[in-house]
Amino acid sequence: MSNQDTTLDLSMHDRPAMVAAVLFADIAGSTKLYDILGDTRAKQLIDETLSEMRAATARFQGRVVKTIGDEIMCVFRDPERVMLAACDMQTRVNALPIVDGTKRLIRIGFHFGAVIEEKGDVFGDTVNVAARMAGVAKGLQIITSRATADQLPAGMRASVRPIATVAVKGKDDMQVCEVIWQSDDDLTMTVDSLHANKPAANALLALTHNGREVLLSTAVPAATFGRGVDNTFVIGDLKASRNHARVEKRRDKFYVIDQSTNGTFVTVKGEAEMELHREEVMLRGQGMILFGHSAAESTEEIVQFDIRA
Repeated sequence: MSNQDTTLDLSMHDRPAMVAAVLFADIAGSTKLYDILGDTRAKQLIDETLSEMRAATARFQGRVVKTIGDEIMCVFRDPERVMLAACDMQTRVNALPIVDGTKRLIRIGFHFGAVIEEKGDVFGDTVNVAARMAGVAKGLQIITSRATADQLPAGMRASVRPIATVAVKGKDDMQVCEVIWQSDDDLTMTVDSLHANKPAANALLALTHNGREVLLSTAVPAATFGRGVDNTFVIGDLKASRNHARVEKRRDKFYVIDQSTNGTFVTVKGEAEMELHREEVMLRGQGMILFGHSAAESTEEIVQFDIRA
């Protein structure tokens, strides 16, 4: 056996467990890309996206274990590197151009723990949990386990928030956390900013529907939309679900989250319309939100949004 470092390169005949951070990332809604763009163009966009994810992996000294279709699996030496790489992946992909009205979104999950390596692949409970974290994530999200988050440096833990408890096969229910990866200038947190615990900005979001305005802030951090009368905004369109979508404030940013059957359509002023299906997107500047149909189909039941400093 070589005397070189074998932290991530163990012989198949000598396979003691080691610790590593395992990350899975895939492209949300890739099947729809093929439907909209056709095989050749969709494959090109997916390859571009995977290339950005590989670049982020290399930047933080990780290794790509394998790529399967639109999914990438990587390993890193510690929780800090894997979180930085995950944030960098989201930033790189978020900056890719919108093509034919379609924005590429990725979802990421990671977990840190014991693994076994054989012939360059990695196996074990940590791999299974990391895959489960990726399964929980939606487009634009990074999800990790609470156990992994607790091993991050204190400054980085400030950018992680518990969100739910999920079932993991063969284990007790596990608490999962979301990594808040976007900084004040809409770029991924750098190493320095991750270690800084900056207070959230006092941003306001004005939502207007049929002449009625609601302001979201730290004091009023969320609003809901749907046909149900208990929503903040009652949407009369029959294509809207009873509990169609919600907007929530996270630190200094506002996100719209689709939870509907027919999708939520979001347009940021000056940009192409985005269609969300059980996904979320960060709101920027001004724009509009529609429920169950595109603005090209109807201009009724529009919610206008305006972010105010």
